[in-house]
Amino acid sequence: MHKATRIFLGLILTIGLIAAAYAATTPGMSLFGDLKYGPDFKHFDYVNPDAPKGGTMRRSAIGTFDTLNPLVVKGIPAAGVGAIFDTLAVASEDEPASEYGLVAEKIDLASDKLSVLYTIRKEARFHDGTPMTPEDVIWTFETLRAKGHPSYRSYYGDVTRVEKAGERGVRFVFKSAENRELPQILGQMPVLSKAYWSGRDFEKTTLDPPLGSGPYKIESIDPGRSITYSRVADYWADDLPVMKGRNNADVIRYDYYRDATIALEAFKAGQYDIRLENSSKDWATGYDSPALRAGLIKKEEIPNQLPSGMQGFAYNLRRPIFEDPRVREALAYAFDFEWSNKNLFYGAYKRTRSYFDNSELAATDVPQGEELTILEKFRGQIPERVFTAEYDPPKYDGSGNIRDGLRAALKLLKEAGWTFKGEKLVNDETGQPFEFEILLDNPQFERIVLPFTKNLERMGITGRVRTVDNAQYQKRMETFDYDMAVVAFGESLSPGNEQREFWGSQAAGEQGSRNLMGVKNKVVDELIEDLIKAPDRASLVAHTRALDRVLQYGYYLIPHYHIAAFRVAHWDKFERPPVSPKYAVGIETWWIDPGAEQSVEAKKGEVTKQ
Repeated sequence: MHKATRIFLGLILTIGLIAAAYAATTPGMSLFGDLKYGPDFKHFDYVNPDAPKGGTMRRSAIGTFDTLNPLVVKGIPAAGVGAIFDTLAVASEDEPASEYGLVAEKIDLASDKLSVLYTIRKEARFHDGTPMTPEDVIWTFETLRAKGHPSYRSYYGDVTRVEKAGERGVRFVFKSAENRELPQILGQMPVLSKAYWSGRDFEKTTLDPPLGSGPYKIESIDPGRSITYSRVADYWADDLPVMKGRNNADVIRYDYYRDATIALEAFKAGQYDIRLENSSKDWATGYDSPALRAGLIKKEEIPNQLPSGMQGFAYNLRRPIFEDPRVREALAYAFDFEWSNKNLFYGAYKRTRSYFDNSELAATDVPQGEELTILEKFRGQIPERVFTAEYDPPKYDGSGNIRDGLRAALKLLKEAGWTFKGEKLVNDETGQPFEFEILLDNPQFERIVLPFTKNLERMGITGRVRTVDNAQYQKRMETFDYDMAVVAFGESLSPGNEQREFWGSQAAGEQGSRNLMGVKNKVVDELIEDLIKAPDRASLVAHTRALDRVLQYGYYLIPHYHIAAFRVAHWDKFERPPVSPKYAVGIETWWIDPGAEQSVEAKKGEVTKQ
């Protein structure tokens, strides 16, 4: 899936929320039965409602883009393009499972939970001034499900029909009441103009700016190189509580760079303003510059309470070489996290062991209570270790001595039918040498992967590292044309339907899906469906832990590491609210200090020449 698409879909699809019934006057829905913000709330706590508007925020992107439609599988969408579309509702970033109406002024869940009614605000408008209507919402839903990215078909699969209700209402009817997050997933749907798209091919890539409705519109593009958005001066939702204090920059520009190394140098040279850093080495040493020493660049670590999700070396299970779980378990011994953390990461990270680390959803110890009951019905279909031992990836002492691990790995590989022939590991039946390619799109990752391949070599295995450009990488990942790759799966505090897209058997066969590893497991499928139907928070936690535990012992990837903070570097022209959202970095709540902006621009030329 394209990176920009992942970001956009992450915003509109993977929040994983569970709905509860409320009266018509309730502004939203929440997992826990109580919304933090009542019907008369003025703004979110993590914004400055009086933040001034103005200035320019320049950001970066890697690679290229060739479309302005992020809702279909074709093309690479431009960075930030999701900001031109409004959704029925928006998620609160300081609650784990709540959302509030944006295009919709009311959200009514039927008492039997078999339908939800969204009532459109009278003032909701597209950028051309035309009103948003129930017909637009219905057309959007039907088009996304029929022609949009495959994710939409998965997410909206349990909707049996959508119909207009009264003058401004849209009712979605469900197959059953068991998919309890579905009403809120529908709330995260963008609203498109039926009239605009009439006569246009929705499935094609396009560089014609589509008609939007959001706080920004596309001002200009340099295809594949940059895109500039301008704030809509008469944006219809500016004064709504859910939008107050947000989207403060008058202009947002994304410049594209070939790779992250070039992008970092461009940042230090003052070519753009804000950078989210995911490299511990660069965070520790890469920002040293005259601008940093002069105080013009600020580095901040902003804590968050997000589940870590999972990043790791992912196996493509569609490759026969990785079919045997003993092989997948064995290769994990070649990743020496402790050495890497000490020598490459400046001790910044904690090893990830769970798909839901840093949260109560992570499976730890051995299963007990409801989680044990859930797993018992699969006894004999899942590894017995699920019941007897906590999953933990291999651990070393940081010295680089991994001999004990290599012995354990080679024992597993021998059991799986691989033995040494000379200095190479070969398959007992076919004589095939054990070799595969590790696909990357970021040269910075090579320093992490190369020690891993050296350890593989000690096991008689050849791991060839191949770094390709962004466009080629995206295409190969979409078509599952890889052996091993570094992948990341973001998780929310309320997982649900998105798990079908991550690990569901049906998604494994759909090109462009998020089931990159090709997981096809009937137990996993059933656990996902039961999780989606969980009746309350306690049951959701138990079902998530059960799913986590089975995924852990599937050895579908080699877990990496995580940090519970956002690392943000920026030129010192921004202000931000005193309270940060718990579950997002919140850059859209920042604003530009005009005096600081002038001062930074005046001094920038001096320091960048040093």
